[in-house]
Amino acid sequence: MSVTKERKGEIIKDFAINSNDTGSVEVQVAVLTTRIENLTNHLRTHKKDVSTRRGLLGMVNRRARLLRYLKRSDAKRYQAL
Repeated sequence: MSVTKERKGEIIKDFAINSNDTGSVEVQVAVLTTRIENLTNHLRTHKKDVSTRRGLLGMVNRRARLLRYLKRSDAKRYQAL
């Protein structure tokens, strides 16, 4: 269900702005998107898993807030993402 360390490293490498970047908005959104996809697949088979659904909604809201911030602060980076 969660993202493995290797997969997270690949995502960070793909979306990082520079070599030391692990916390930029783009990286955070990419990692959250991967986690959201994994949880969505989990919930397709386990429909009554309410605690996972609650966590998924929190992640979706966090990603939406990050995207809204990025769109407001730098529209070019938002479009590239």
